[in-house]
Amino acid sequence: MQFHPKLAFEPLSVQHDYQSVELKKLLVYLKQHSPFYKRLFEQHHIDIRNIHSLADLKFIPTTSKSDMQEHNWDFLCVPDAEIKEYTSTSGTLGKPVTIALTENDLRRLAQNEHQSFLCADGAPTDIYQLMLTLDRQFMAGMAYYMGIRQLGAALVRSGPGLPSLQWDIISRLQANSIVSVPSFILKLIEWAHEHKIDLKHAPVQKAICIGESLRNGDFELNALGQKIQEAWPIKLYSTYASTEMQTAFTECGAGMGGHEQPDLVLLEVLNEHGDALKAGEYGEVVITTLGVEGMPLLRYRTGDICAYYDTVCSCGRKSRRLSPVIGRRQQMIKYKGTTIYPPAIFDILNNIPFVKEYVVEVFTNELMLDELRLHLNTSLTVDECEVKIRPALQSGLRVVPLLQFHTASAIQQMQFPAGSRKQVKFIDNRIQ
Repeated sequence: MQFHPKLAFEPLSVQHDYQSVELKKLLVYLKQHSPFYKRLFEQHHIDIRNIHSLADLKFIPTTSKSDMQEHNWDFLCVPDAEIKEYTSTSGTLGKPVTIALTENDLRRLAQNEHQSFLCADGAPTDIYQLMLTLDRQFMAGMAYYMGIRQLGAALVRSGPGLPSLQWDIISRLQANSIVSVPSFILKLIEWAHEHKIDLKHAPVQKAICIGESLRNGDFELNALGQKIQEAWPIKLYSTYASTEMQTAFTECGAGMGGHEQPDLVLLEVLNEHGDALKAGEYGEVVITTLGVEGMPLLRYRTGDICAYYDTVCSCGRKSRRLSPVIGRRQQMIKYKGTTIYPPAIFDILNNIPFVKEYVVEVFTNELMLDELRLHLNTSLTVDECEVKIRPALQSGLRVVPLLQFHTASAIQQMQFPAGSRKQVKFIDNRIQ
């Protein structure tokens, strides 16, 4: 595959012309090599010769994660001998999905992250400290590693956890950039304060943040982002990606949304009826991968609720930008007549200083309705916490969930169950 990293700086019309050509190539490839899409085309009587442009995508049904869970290997387009890496989704929302990559897919993945780090003001002179796992079939860790190598920068694979170890490495090797989950950055800040480390004079200048949102829909920092910025004035860059799409949307220094990489992915935002939405309207993110050999995806519904923006960015890129994720379609909660997404709850709890850690749980009550419970660890007594937290929840959510209090170790066990490679802050125990 030929990469076109400068395509993001071209007018949208040029980007769309390129994507239309690549879409036609993809349709031919899927019809020839994908058992799943070959069957889908036949079942829906789709003649791919009638798909001429991006506007014609609406005539093709979307694909969901449940399709991949039920027919995982029907998405494979190459012989087993061509597979060079097996990765897997985390299984947070059900059965994990295995994603197989060819040698070309690995090169594409490295290029994706190379472009992402450049977008986030990366340079060959940087030293990146990777505070995340590179094992357990975790695609992101591998992708960051390869992207930084391609950038020409230095890196330190410090892995997740242990703030004392992270700070020792930062001090000894003078890492100026970190890749981390934002909530762990708060733990780094807490450890630094306890051990009298002057954050303003620490070598770290920027953080590539993964897995958690730093911004609200208006691109202003949310409670988590504000906490980090106020304590540690480093540059923060949000990212959005998934194992299935093998592509990332990364913020530039303007912090106005993650940039689409138009040579690698085709973005749609659809409403609940499957209609394409206009810029600024919130709907489900749907992606089509470009240049993937092993398991390419056509109109794949991610379940994430976002909006896109198509104005020219101050960085000079003309590619569309994706807003922060305001929620997941599957995680929408209808509680006492109010529609709530977990990130809204996270933002409120992150802004309450006496809530140290938390897990949000939704389950089905005896009336077969959504019930919401917050598992909390607090620095106050239970009675004091209840008195103070209820008004904050009522004001922010318009409802007050059930509250359950735990020790720090009990919350830690809930957040990091056996075999999990990600911190768990939302548990969906609803009857399906």
